[in-house]
Amino acid sequence: MESVTVSVLNLNNDQEISMQDIQRITPCLWFDNQAEEAAEFYASIFKNSRITKVSHYGEAGHEVHGQAAGTVMTVAFELGGQGFVALNGGPTFKFNEAISFQVNCETQEEVDYYWERLSKDGDEKAQQCGWLKDKYGVSWQIVPRILSEMISDPDSEKSGRVMEAMLQMKKIDIDKVKHAFNG
Repeated sequence: MESVTVSVLNLNNDQEISMQDIQRITPCLWFDNQAEEAAEFYASIFKNSRITKVSHYGEAGHEVHGQAAGTVMTVAFELGGQGFVALNGGPTFKFNEAISFQVNCETQEEVDYYWERLSKDGDEKAQQCGWLKDKYGVSWQIVPRILSEMISDPDSEKSGRVMEAMLQMKKIDIDKVKHAFNG
């Protein structure tokens, strides 16, 4: 794949970056007033993660956004190298299960690690089939990679047994779905 180089005007200097360096789609998560806290929480869980920028509300637009000047407006952050933005937009909108983030795991240890940390203080009623809702209301799917392979197996008996086993679980147990797959 060829890399296209473009010039980007930076307030401090001109920089050249490749198009491969530009993330075209960045999820923006709307929080009431916990954007910075949530970004720090997520960055503490995932490797290769960091807060990259914090912006604050000013006086401009106060009649629209209602936020005090100086309070955090947005937090740009990366999780596993993937860029996100968290916005303190007020209580108007809430998260729901229509959007979730999948965390692909290779081992049961990884499943356990992400499940334990992301589900802490979250909504236990929302835990089903590898899905959980964290303490901020964001939905996550903690998914062993092998699960999708087994569910999409052309042998409908095998894939059906895996589906039945998975539907009984909150956190996915790799050994149990493998056992179901093998009959």
